[in-house]
Amino acid sequence: MKLRDKIEPDFETAEKRYPEVLKLILDYTDWCDEHGDEDSVEYKKLEERLHIMTGKEMSRFNLWEWWEGDGAEHLSFDISLPDPQIVEDITKDELAEIVRRMKTFEIPDDQSFKGIFYSYICFGSNYFPDFLKLNFKDYHIKLFQSHQDKEGNYYEYSPEEITDTLWKGGLNYNAIRK
Repeated sequence: MKLRDKIEPDFETAEKRYPEVLKLILDYTDWCDEHGDEDSVEYKKLEERLHIMTGKEMSRFNLWEWWEGDGAEHLSFDISLPDPQIVEDITKDELAEIVRRMKTFEIPDDQSFKGIFYSYICFGSNYFPDFLKLNFKDYHIKLFQSHQDKEGNYYEYSPEEITDTLWKGGLNYNAIRK
């Protein structure tokens, strides 16, 4: 199912920003390797350039030691991708599609920019968890994790159970008022 544009990740904007963001991060790494940045002057310059380019608060990203995370490519993608927004008229079918994407490991056979980062959006980035957190008051990451019953058996909630839990909990009206 195709989601409405205001729900889908904005791959078009991310693809436009990505090459420059990646270059800035790799150039900063090279600078640090050659000159160091103990006083963080170059780091602050990088943060400012990326903030101006994306409008995002850069303190939530580790621009210095990206190799300890998912790598420069995923970091650059996360910075390049616009954040999810509050959507007041989400349908249950749209919610079910988001949950399905987060629970189903689909790997597109597509070498386009979107194809390369599609599985990362569903399983590695915070795009859909952040979207659900913004839009559904009962969202919690535990809905997508394994649990253990009293007998020691492990289980996971089905996509239908997750969708119903979030849908019954309702929209996050506190977030809408922000």
